[in-house]
Amino acid sequence: MTENPKFEVIDRRKFKAEDERESHEPERGSEKPKAPPEPAPGPQLVEKEPRADSAAAAAPAGEGPDDLTPPTADDLTPPTAEESHKQKAAYDASAQRIDDLIRAQNPAAGAQPPVNFEHLVQQLYLTAMLQMGAGVPEGEPARVDIVGARASVDMLGILAEKTKGNLTVQEERNLQAVLYDARLAFLELSKMISLQGVHPPPKR
Repeated sequence: MTENPKFEVIDRRKFKAEDERESHEPERGSEKPKAPPEPAPGPQLVEKEPRADSAAAAAPAGEGPDDLTPPTADDLTPPTAEESHKQKAAYDASAQRIDDLIRAQNPAAGAQPPVNFEHLVQQLYLTAMLQMGAGVPEGEPARVDIVGARASVDMLGILAEKTKGNLTVQEERNLQAVLYDARLAFLELSKMISLQGVHPPPKR
């Protein structure tokens, strides 16, 4: 990080609240309902019949598909081993069809490498660094999501704790190096925020 960079702390909660208000406000000057959009050409997502226990645990009225809260054991009955195996096979086949479509559009593109543990660590690390303002063009103020960055760094810490004793030597070294670097960057950024007098938004 450069010395004394200009940055702007943003509050994602504020943006979320504004988006929710806008989504609930009716459009002005338009009394006629909009016609449903025509289906786009190409492959379409086909939803299968929901499981009986999933239908019983459907979300209450007013909660639609925009709710991104992951299901828990209290929400539905965990799948059986046979159901998980069939779903995994269907998922792999679907992912393969997507790869085939991509290669058909771009024959020069090779096969995508399988996602492994290293990809997961790198994704969390990159997310944390972007939230801390990395990768901003020179001369532009960095937009810092310090709360989101802390959550991403904490997730790396949880990953290190929960996978302890179950990683290869190289995986463990890489994870610890990434976690150390992400925590160090967070410490430096929080120190700069304190020195420049930029305070986090008030609690609501």
